[in-house]
Amino acid sequence: FWLKLIFGSSTYKGGCQVAPMSVPGLSPCCNCCVAVPQDKYVAVEHFGKFDKVLTAGLQFAGFDCCGICINFRSVSARVDQTFVNVQTKTKDNVFVAARVAVQHAVKQESVELAMYKLSDVQGQIDSYVSDVVRSYLPAMTLDEAFEKKDDVSDAVQKKLTEEMDAFGLQIRKALVTEISPDASVVASMNEINKQKRLRDAALMAAEADKIKHVKAAEAAAHAAQLQGEGIARQRRAIIDGLRDSITHGTNEALSTQQISELLLITQYFETLRDVAANNKSSTVFLNHSAGAVADVASQIRNGVLQAGPAQMKMSSPGQNNTLLTQAARLKQ
Repeated sequence: FWLKLIFGSSTYKGGCQVAPMSVPGLSPCCNCCVAVPQDKYVAVEHFGKFDKVLTAGLQFAGFDCCGICINFRSVSARVDQTFVNVQTKTKDNVFVAARVAVQHAVKQESVELAMYKLSDVQGQIDSYVSDVVRSYLPAMTLDEAFEKKDDVSDAVQKKLTEEMDAFGLQIRKALVTEISPDASVVASMNEINKQKRLRDAALMAAEADKIKHVKAAEAAAHAAQLQGEGIARQRRAIIDGLRDSITHGTNEALSTQQISELLLITQYFETLRDVAANNKSSTVFLNHSAGAVADVASQIRNGVLQAGPAQMKMSSPGQNNTLLTQAARLKQ
């Protein structure tokens, strides 16, 4: 019972507190000895006047009579955290609520100041934090406030460190943990971001469709070029074969007009073949006779000869010479 009465009275209970509080001695009838917890600073008072600070462990404070001469006062040595909520507006007239967390502790060499100089630590910190936040955020836009939270934190910490040093408090860190605009502002910002992303997606889809059409056109042009080259080689092979078969064993050479008529004959019969191979019900009237091919050849030559003078008037002198040469060859 006596051990519990003596040692149990000095057991530390409760959380971290900055405000000073009285501590009873070990003896029920005097305050000669005291057990100082590791997480506390204990000050000795002689008739209410500060005398000294005791370190952790069992300490002898002096001679006392029934607790009249010596009293004890303690303050927590732990790091405490205080939350401050500040409401203000930004440069673009958006009201926001800023939440600032301040971590502070009592300096070991300034325990006397922390015990006797300041009565309301929470209120003092709240005032300084509100003053700094309300002087910084109104000079920033909402986007800048989110981007420069560290600048506000540094300003708060600097201000508190300068001001609270006179009260024996050490500011470990000041953090702007949250900046909360109004719910309608948050919804509008999300909508702006959503529409921006939708616009970017539409632009990307249009660009992809453009590339698809361009590539398809390039592929079609390349295919048409290859098809034309193939048809040209096919015509050349047919003409060479016909010419060799006609002039084989003779010394005769075919003229340009005869080669053109051979080509027209080949295309003429290919046209008849394509018309006959078409499964659609259509009727084509052709003047089909042996002399029709010669008529077609003469019509083409006449058309080229008639178009030559008209093109010569619109062309340069070099082009006129080329057209005259082509017309002379067809006439021959």
